Amino acid sequence: MQLTGKITRETLMPLEAYAKWRKGHKGEVIAHRKLRTVHLGEHVTVQFESELSMRYQIQEMLRIEKIFEEEGIQDEIDAYAPLVPDGTNWKATMMIEYPDIHERRRELARLIGIEDHMFVEVEGHGRVYAIADEDLDRETPEKTSAVHFLRFEFTPAMRAAIKAGASVKLGCDHTNYPAHVTIAPETLASLAGDLAD
Repeated sequence: MQLTGKITRETLMPLEAYAKWRKGHKGEVIAHRKLRTVHLGEHVTVQFESELSMRYQIQEMLRIEKIFEEEGIQDEIDAYAPLVPDGTNWKATMMIEYPDIHERRRELARLIGIEDHMFVEVEGHGRVYAIADEDLDRETPEKTSAVHFLRFEFTPAMRAAIKAGASVKLGCDHTNYPAHVTIAPETLASLAGDLAD
């Protein structure tokens, strides 16, 4: 799978070629995604996306749905390509996970607005709060969604600090879910690669 900086129909593999590629490379993509996953407390998981993870997601959707028409392919690109970081930011999928359905229903009601309380804090700089769900609103007056899409936008000084090895925390300051974690060095090294100078 070739990374080109921009996902277009022309840069995706035909279904047959992807099926062959997938057999030898699926493990690499799973390891890449695992490396870029941060657990925040017991119930929130943040998956930082990349061109590779989104290319894989699109190719998987095309394979599973057996989509080969131009319009269908473009629909998948339009759905997932916006989650590729563009050099000034990190983009992520946030999942709120409660295995018990009754607990999940109760907690999603208590966590309304959580997506707006997610932050990244670069050592020596202020917090950067997530810009959440830019494609559509994912909560109702009764509950928040179990899945949100986040963008963390960084200043040039923050990007330089991250690339220079500054410590970075991921956190949430929602009243009902206060948590923060220092992003592991190996994860941070991968995420730093998403940022332009």
